[in-house]
Amino acid sequence: MKVGVLTSSRADYGIYLPLLKLIKEDSYFELEIIAFGTHLSKFHGYTVEDIYKDGYSKIYEISSILTNDNEVAVASAYGLTVLKFSEFWAINSFDIVFCLGDRFEMSAAVQAGIPFGVRFAHIHGGETTLGAIDNIYRHQITLASSIHFTAAEPFSKKIASIIGNDSNIFTVGSLSLDDIDAFVPIAKEKFYKKFNLRDKPFILVTFHPETVSVTRNVDYAIEMKNALDKIIGMMDVVITMPNADTEGTIYRKELLDLKKQFPNDVKLIESFGKENYFTAMTYAEAMVGNTSSGIIEAASFKKYVVNVGDRQKGRLQSMNILNAPFDSKEIYKKINKAIGLGSYTGKNVYFRNGAAKNIVNTIKKLDEKL
Repeated sequence: MKVGVLTSSRADYGIYLPLLKLIKEDSYFELEIIAFGTHLSKFHGYTVEDIYKDGYSKIYEISSILTNDNEVAVASAYGLTVLKFSEFWAINSFDIVFCLGDRFEMSAAVQAGIPFGVRFAHIHGGETTLGAIDNIYRHQITLASSIHFTAAEPFSKKIASIIGNDSNIFTVGSLSLDDIDAFVPIAKEKFYKKFNLRDKPFILVTFHPETVSVTRNVDYAIEMKNALDKIIGMMDVVITMPNADTEGTIYRKELLDLKKQFPNDVKLIESFGKENYFTAMTYAEAMVGNTSSGIIEAASFKKYVVNVGDRQKGRLQSMNILNAPFDSKEIYKKINKAIGLGSYTGKNVYFRNGAAKNIVNTIKKLDEKL
């Protein structure tokens, strides 16, 4: 069975890893990776190099990202991605192609495959993020896919309402949490040395723009910076940089200014990679930002999260989430509360055992019926 996997960023590739490992080791499958989006951007860390290091037999590179990030650039990149993938699907065929999440690049790659009858299997569909236009892209991908693997039962019901039936919808849990109980973090001393971190408590920060409220992002970025400014002195700040969203450079500018102002207290990381990011979660005092990792993975690392703004609004939340508006005083107040609560001891609503294995077994059963 020939399987293609669409990966457009560091984020989705990290989530795919448990599944990629099983497919790669199973002789039933012929695995080919299709890398595009920010993977091929040196501005975002050129993370395609990480994919090559993992030793796949076939990796395609499709370059379509633009350096600018305003509305015109994002729309243009979408169109360019559709054009590039129309050429790709015309000469490459697969029994199934995995797509994941809600990025505009992923949506474009999938939309281009519709006329060619590409059989897509969508992971992490059915979710809601009211503060990001990704919400629309996610549902577009759902409509173009014939198989759906969701992280929780409410998402499966959402997909059934979108496509008008409950056929080929499977609730498997979050793929990124697969084998999370067996995860062993990098030794603290080694990790700190690797990223030149001081032996001090730190808070892990990831902010992305709110792509629905584009005109407010300047104000939001300033409030974010002011909140982080208040933390400095209390603990160090480790920041993973924004991805290629509309107006992402606005946040980058404020974060770079913060680093310039506090060079010893702030650490900026372009791309951690999954093992390093999970290790950072392990050693962090708490998390703050508006990223899906705070919503989905942090609970499994016993971390409280200050979720800021509306980007993740509408997503299912575990009890470790403390929500705050884009107001520096409120963010700072919630950060202090999160740190004071210590370790989170509740459950993660996104976790189910054996997500990757369930996906692989399901694909094999569906393949036998064709």
